[in-house]
Amino acid sequence: MSVSLPRRVLYYGKDEPLPKQISLRAGPLSLIYDAGDLRYIKLGSREVIRRIYAAVRDQNWGTIPGQLQNAKLDVRGDSFHISYDSEHKQREIHFVWHGVIAGESDGTIRFTFDGAARTTFLKNRIGFCVLHPQECAGATCRVEYIDGASKTAVFPRLVAAEQPVKDIHDLRAIAHELQPGLRAELRFEGDVFEMEDQRNWIDASFKTFCTPLRLPFPVEIKAGTGVRQVVTLKLCQMPDTRCQMTDFKIAEESENRASTLHSSHVLHVMRGSIAAEDGSDIVNVEIGNSSVPLPSIGLGASSDQSRENYPHTARLQALSLAHLRVDLHFGQECWQTDLVRGLREAEIIGCPIELALHLSGLPADDLKDLAEAMTRSRRRSSEFEARARVFCRVLVLTIGEKTTSSHSIVAVRRFVREFGLPIFELAVGAGTNADFYQLNQFSPTADLCDFICWSMNPQVHAFDNLSLAETPSAIAAQVETAKERFRGARVVVSPVTLKPRFNPVATCKEAERPGELSPQVDPRQMSLFGAGWTLAAFKYLAGSGVDSVTFYETTGWRGVMEAEAGSPLPDKFPSIPGGVFPLYHVLADIGEFAGGEVVVARSSDPLRVEGLVLRKGDRQRMMLANMTEKPQTAIVNNLQDLRKLQRLNETNAEFAMREPEKFRAKIGEELQARGTGFELSLMPYEVARMDF
Repeated sequence: MSVSLPRRVLYYGKDEPLPKQISLRAGPLSLIYDAGDLRYIKLGSREVIRRIYAAVRDQNWGTIPGQLQNAKLDVRGDSFHISYDSEHKQREIHFVWHGVIAGESDGTIRFTFDGAARTTFLKNRIGFCVLHPQECAGATCRVEYIDGASKTAVFPRLVAAEQPVKDIHDLRAIAHELQPGLRAELRFEGDVFEMEDQRNWIDASFKTFCTPLRLPFPVEIKAGTGVRQVVTLKLCQMPDTRCQMTDFKIAEESENRASTLHSSHVLHVMRGSIAAEDGSDIVNVEIGNSSVPLPSIGLGASSDQSRENYPHTARLQALSLAHLRVDLHFGQECWQTDLVRGLREAEIIGCPIELALHLSGLPADDLKDLAEAMTRSRRRSSEFEARARVFCRVLVLTIGEKTTSSHSIVAVRRFVREFGLPIFELAVGAGTNADFYQLNQFSPTADLCDFICWSMNPQVHAFDNLSLAETPSAIAAQVETAKERFRGARVVVSPVTLKPRFNPVATCKEAERPGELSPQVDPRQMSLFGAGWTLAAFKYLAGSGVDSVTFYETTGWRGVMEAEAGSPLPDKFPSIPGGVFPLYHVLADIGEFAGGEVVVARSSDPLRVEGLVLRKGDRQRMMLANMTEKPQTAIVNNLQDLRKLQRLNETNAEFAMREPEKFRAKIGEELQARGTGFELSLMPYEVARMDF
């Protein structure tokens, strides 16, 4: 008899409660307190600061989680005072700090970090991080340096390759305008701060952090060493209240300091901003008129090397996959086995291969070995030619390099001419096996490429549900930047995963953790949250005009369905043996519209509800995802002739995972839109599909 999965496991893969979020006010500012962090500091409906938090980073930039203790909260109508202790302990690392957060009625928020190392260890960073929302892109700001000088700077519009961001470094303070006559000023104490563009890793923010990256790392911090920092946020009146953000300049010789406003003055300057704060429980989703072609979608070959059986081939075939990504690492002895396995898996699924060649420093030798391996696999000429035609594109990557070297690209191009296999007559692309950051920093020669490629994942810097829900909206900035930087080259994003597949910035080998999930695995892969995130990520990938995208893998705990034997660590990854994951149904719903279009859809609050609209011929489909643990109500506008509604939520998720064919065969609720709109209540983390 099968055992039912707990509700929270269905939600986000763990039977653990999420941190309690507490709404606070500091005079005119509203914000959320979330397990020691401050989030979504807003002035009316305008987001001022996305997050203020503290991090302890090890020598590989890994974040050591903190355990909160002794929390004390004094919350009042327009002010608050919070204190707690946070202990960070992992292997040789032990660091403890005391946090104090005070919010005043005049809009001032002061966050103090006061800690000490309990052991001696290597660290890359300890201290505050402050996130400005990505909506600041293209806006000007005023920076004050530690030497007392000041300057007007600009939040980059495109994703910045320069780290730190130009002119935003060695900070004592930074201020940006909220509305004419009013700005938000951040002041830093205790270390030197600078800003990086986190959109390089699909974080939807600009991060101001310490210590500067120009200083050597990792560094040893000895037991007993203290670390004290303070971040203060103030609402300040600008020296010239007539100025707009576009001409936010203050004369360098001016000694006039911006004065902190009293709460009454702030309310006057805001001119009703608090009244404009949207406290509505309803999310509006607007369907637009414009559309873009649906990109081709593929999966990665399974990394589960222990099984050769494919008992549910039909389930993979039902996804209408455009390709299967197969990686060949020529620095490893197993690459020939990976080639054979990939050819077989692609043949069983019935789709071509996206071949990722990880070439060594001698790419010509690698390619010669590949040709010999392909030739050895030939039994008959016709079979060999048929197999050669199963490849749809070649991703050229260079082992040991951040991005593809010109040497590797030239070698592949030369091999095209000399060997003449049909495989090598296809598109050849270059880029990186890592994040957009590497591509942005070390650009390959675009003139040698048919397309540019890179990978994405939402967990380089933060790992909680709220932070992951923020990431899809930053995808468009990466694609826009790539298209402007590599004009004429097509864009291929491969692969998209929930966790990083490796650490491209590690300074030493990471230790194994027996009995724990590997760093590449996230239990949210099998959850409703994973389905919602996949929907949101695809929306922004498709909407920004990528040509092709590869998601996840076929089977296993990094795939779209579980292996027949089930999870190797069921306590850590509680999946259903042989079942599909909820995100499978999202990809199946999209796959039914292969060759169609994605219609523009805008949500009034994408952190709560995201929407995706597909069209093919006279068929249209809208998919909605509740990105939160709370019920949400969405109103879809410009919707007509609604035919049926299919829900995927806690009431039927197990059925959909165990019996995906029967779930997909269900007709769904017969509904009719009222006028040109439709209101829908969504359960926590629900994904709904509407056909019209």
